[in-house]
Amino acid sequence: MTTPVDQVSALAGAQGSADWPLMDNYGARSRTMVRGEGVYLFDAEGKQYLDFTAGIAVCALGHSHPELARAVAEQAHTLIHCSNLYLIPQQVELARKLTALSGLDKAFFCNSGAEANEAAIKLARRYAWSRGETKRTRIVSLPGGFHGRTLGALSITPKPAYQEGFHPLIPDCFTPESLSAVVDAIDERTAACVVEVIQGEGGVRPVPQDLLRDIAARCREQGALLIVDEVQTGVGRTGTFFAFEQVGLKPDIVALAKGLAGGVPAGAVLARAEIAQALTPGSHGSTFGGNPLAMAAGNVVVDIVRQPAFLAHVRQVGAYLASRLRPLVAELTGAGLMWGFSVPDARAFVARAAEAGVLLTAIGEHRVRMVPPLILEEAHVDEMVARLQRAGLL
Repeated sequence: MTTPVDQVSALAGAQGSADWPLMDNYGARSRTMVRGEGVYLFDAEGKQYLDFTAGIAVCALGHSHPELARAVAEQAHTLIHCSNLYLIPQQVELARKLTALSGLDKAFFCNSGAEANEAAIKLARRYAWSRGETKRTRIVSLPGGFHGRTLGALSITPKPAYQEGFHPLIPDCFTPESLSAVVDAIDERTAACVVEVIQGEGGVRPVPQDLLRDIAARCREQGALLIVDEVQTGVGRTGTFFAFEQVGLKPDIVALAKGLAGGVPAGAVLARAEIAQALTPGSHGSTFGGNPLAMAAGNVVVDIVRQPAFLAHVRQVGAYLASRLRPLVAELTGAGLMWGFSVPDARAFVARAAEAGVLLTAIGEHRVRMVPPLILEEAHVDEMVARLQRAGLL
């Protein structure tokens, strides 16, 4: 009897053809992953890979983590979904944890980073509107930023290749040509400025801390809100629960997703109480957002990651990873377990790395990203370096 995996493997050569049932927006995919354990993935042929992609910075606790798997299974046997027509206790529990960790007051739950950024944009504009500032509609973002692929999030993601064919985008979204021009772009018409502490899709490049502080000060001067996009950097990825902690920022709104529920779709928007009150009943919502299954997963992930010893481990192993890579690669940048480096051909490098049993991500023509599970050990770093060196990549 053929299994679904056998069927997919048999059809793999037909990807992109007329009888292939999936849209071609991801292009052809040469590997079929069927199982995960810790920091390893296994494909349909049984080949083992060190996973330094982690579902694109999602699988914070790695694969098949026993506590996470147990919580998801128990919740699935109890209640998967009931909608936000009813109070969901797991939402309240997770909201209390995230607001305490962030220093903010209120939480809204959705399903992804793009949704979180969409909600953050809506919240910023509605907050201005609720104060009678109807002309304060501009959303300023940074060159090199990435905030998602839905239309609003795409409008503040200044990458022409992503925006091609989707115009007109939403109005009053503005990205200056250079980082140095961002501060001056924030004026009395600005509802909010959206920043990443480390630009993940922009090459894993930290935004200069002085600039981030200047942006925050300018927002205060002009009455604009500061939105920090922690979709990729949050939930311990950089060695603190939120990356903004390392810069001393005090955001008005935070967008969160990716690692929040360890692979179960979940996103969140956190905000100061004064701002959150702008979302009155019926003004925004999400059918699946904050459902019991996702919240059960999120509570387990946050309970583990927020522990000081766990975050110290991320910093320690991240520093070790950087120390091993620094003599071997060019332009290494990042923090915690989020690193990027430059190569002549990123796609070719990633393809050869996969053949050697290491999964990486190409972000642009010349940049490679490493975002392994946060449970990574130094021995795994050594194993990764050894595999890439045997392949002649380092």
